[in-house]
Amino acid sequence: MLIFAQPQYLVLLFLVPLFIIGYALWRAWFKKRIKKFGNESLVRQLMPSWSGSKGWVRIILFSLAFFFFVIGISRPQIGAKLKEHKTSGSEIMICLDVSNSMLAEDYSPNRLNRAKLAISRLADRLSEDRIGLIVFAGTSFVQLPITTDYVSAKMFLNSVNTESVPIQGTAIGDAILTAVKGFSIQSEHSRAIVVITDGENHEDDPVAAAKQAAELGIKVYTIGVGSSEGQPIPMNGELLKDREGNIVVTRLDEDTLKEIAVAGEGAYIHAGNEEFGLNPIIDELKKMEAEEFNSVVFEEYDEQFQYFLAIALVLLVSEMLVGTRRAKRNFFGRD
Repeated sequence: MLIFAQPQYLVLLFLVPLFIIGYALWRAWFKKRIKKFGNESLVRQLMPSWSGSKGWVRIILFSLAFFFFVIGISRPQIGAKLKEHKTSGSEIMICLDVSNSMLAEDYSPNRLNRAKLAISRLADRLSEDRIGLIVFAGTSFVQLPITTDYVSAKMFLNSVNTESVPIQGTAIGDAILTAVKGFSIQSEHSRAIVVITDGENHEDDPVAAAKQAAELGIKVYTIGVGSSEGQPIPMNGELLKDREGNIVVTRLDEDTLKEIAVAGEGAYIHAGNEEFGLNPIIDELKKMEAEEFNSVVFEEYDEQFQYFLAIALVLLVSEMLVGTRRAKRNFFGRD
C-alpha cells in the first residue's frame, strides 16, 4: 500500500506539461527571430555549435527530474508491517433521509444540512465505535460502509444532497433493511440503527422492517426532523408545487416514527435546533455491551522519498552534462 505523507505537493506535477509546452513555444519564437535575420539555413551555418535536438533532450531530462523531485518531497511511504488491530465498541448505521422534503427550512439552514451537521459532530465524539451511512428517498443504498475511519465518514457525508438518490419518495422500511445488511459479520450484539427523517413514509412498511431488525438484536432509533405545522419546500429558487399548482407542505409524522421506534425496541426523539437528538442516543448506546472487532492494518510505513530524490538528482546532473553545443565530430585529429 503506497501513501503520501505530504500529498499537497503533488499539485506541482501539473507544472511538468507546462515545461514542455513552454519550451515548444520558445522554440517557435526562436525560429521566427532567426528568419528575421535572413535565410534560416544560412543563419544556422553561422551557429555551427548550436544543437536544437539537445534542447529537447535537456527539457525532457529536466521535466523528469522535476517529476521525481515532486514525488520525493511528497514523501511516498509503503506499509511495511501488517498487524491485527483489536477495537471494542458498538456499530451504528445512520439512515439519512435525502428526499426533497428535507430541504424545508424549519431548521437552519434546512433539515438536511442540520442533520448532516449533527452527524458530523457525532463522528467527533466517537472513538472506537463503528459508523456507517445509508442515504434514502424512494430507495436506499450504502453511502459509507461500516468503519472507524471518521475522517472518511465526514468526507462522504459532505457529498450527500437531495440528488444522491435519483428516485424521490420516502422508503424508510427499505432503508432499515439496507442498514441491517450493512453490519459487519463480527457484530452480533451492540448494533443500532438511527433513522433521521421527517417520517412521511409513502413507499413501504417501516414498522415491519423495524420489528425484523429487533428480532436480530438490532435496536432502531428514530429522530424526527420537522414540525407538525409543516413547511413549504424551496426548490430552484421557488416553492415546490404539486400537479394542481398548490404549494407542497411537508409535515413531521411523529406517530409513524414512534411506532417504528417501539417496534425496533429503541426510542423516538424530536430533533431540536440546539440538541438534534443524536447525543442522547449515543449515551444510551454506550451503556450497551461493547463488542470486540478485529481488523488488519498497516502499522508501520517505510519512507521511500530518498529513492525518488536520488533519481531526480541523477537526471538533473545528466541534464547539465548534455549542454547546448553540438558534439564535435573531429576524430583522430582530422578536420
